[in-house]
Amino acid sequence: MRLLGFMLASLAVATFAEEGVTVKETGDTVRVEIDGTLFTEYHYQKVARPFLYPIIGPTGSPMTRDWPMQKSTNEPTDHVHHKGLWFAHGDINGIDFWSEQKQYGKTVHAKFLQLASGSKEGVIRSLNNWIGPTGTVVCTDERTIRFHADKEVRMIDYEITLIASHGALKLGDTKEGTMAIRLPATMSASGTNGHGHIVTSEGARDGAAWGRRAKWVDCSGPVKGQVVGVAIFDHPQNPRHPTWWHVRTYGLFAANPLGVHHFEKKPAGAGDMQLAAGERVTFRYRFVFHAGDEKAAGIAARYQSYLEQ
Repeated sequence: MRLLGFMLASLAVATFAEEGVTVKETGDTVRVEIDGTLFTEYHYQKVARPFLYPIIGPTGSPMTRDWPMQKSTNEPTDHVHHKGLWFAHGDINGIDFWSEQKQYGKTVHAKFLQLASGSKEGVIRSLNNWIGPTGTVVCTDERTIRFHADKEVRMIDYEITLIASHGALKLGDTKEGTMAIRLPATMSASGTNGHGHIVTSEGARDGAAWGRRAKWVDCSGPVKGQVVGVAIFDHPQNPRHPTWWHVRTYGLFAANPLGVHHFEKKPAGAGDMQLAAGERVTFRYRFVFHAGDEKAAGIAARYQSYLEQ
């Protein structure tokens, strides 16, 4: 009977590993699997800021640029700080937490608050310190990243709370931010290898989408001969919803509620956001990885469902 019980328990563990969402630490990353196959990895050690890479879509195609994590044929090598999927901003108390240029700030992992697997979703919750180039902690964040899938798409819900834990904060007015992903070259809407398209919830397309406000934006294009896409949803409770979009035709895809000066051609500082010491602000986004373009994936309807959750 003991042997039978052990075999049944082992079978249950094996079945769980193959079905649902598994979240597990593996060296310097946290690996996320859906039904036993890689979805993404959370990189948090020895990096300028945590990021998710690679991200494998529902068709099995990669949905992020490989460089600079690894070399890839026909991939552009611009913007070394565009790593996978990440959250950052180019002006927090005057410090650049977006790029990796001289005197930039780093977002440093402090600890995990939760790593959880489940039949329907997996969760990574962490606490992070935003540290300036002189080693001073500027602020902290608590982030919760949820991974889930249905029969047609894979999704990431990314919630991050910036905390003025070490004094007042100014989230500065700059286009360089904020909730971002860097797409494969073939999904871009320009360049020699780009065959993709950008569309917003308000109908702006391709280059005309940059700097516009919208509830959601979708980028789609061919990867390995098959059209796939990524949509980002701006949560209606986010500050300044609907957000502006720093979405470039070369493959940068970012929601940015703080770049009013650049997007609206208003005076510098018009988009500044001030937090008094101890205050906090939360941003929530959903990433939807899908086959086909935004119409084939029913992105408008999926956004409506997102609002009802």
